Amino acid sequence: MEKSPSYVGPRCFTVAVMVVMLLSTGNLQLTKAQTRCNPVEISWCLQAIVSNLQPSATCCRKLKGQEPCLCRETADPTFGGYLGLPGAKKVAAACGVSFPNC
Repeated sequence: MEKSPSYVGPRCFTVAVMVVMLLSTGNLQLTKAQTRCNPVEISWCLQAIVSNLQPSATCCRKLKGQEPCLCRETADPTFGGYLGLPGAKKVAAACGVSFPNC
């Protein structure tokens, strides 16, 4: 009993859609796993922190990505000292980032 071509087409389409859905789920999980604490991301905000300038959009995006890590990053020997400056709280406020009390 042969399958008609009209039966095979929708079946292949369904399988293809399922594969794409599985891959996108995997990509979403990978993206979440890639969100890690990286004190170097704060370097995008250093000019605004030390010079009282308005933070750039890139600074705010990077700082928001590091928001869960800010307490940990205050202990970083390279960039942590900058987070103790008064400008750091101003930049965080301008970016809509909650600056934690660590």
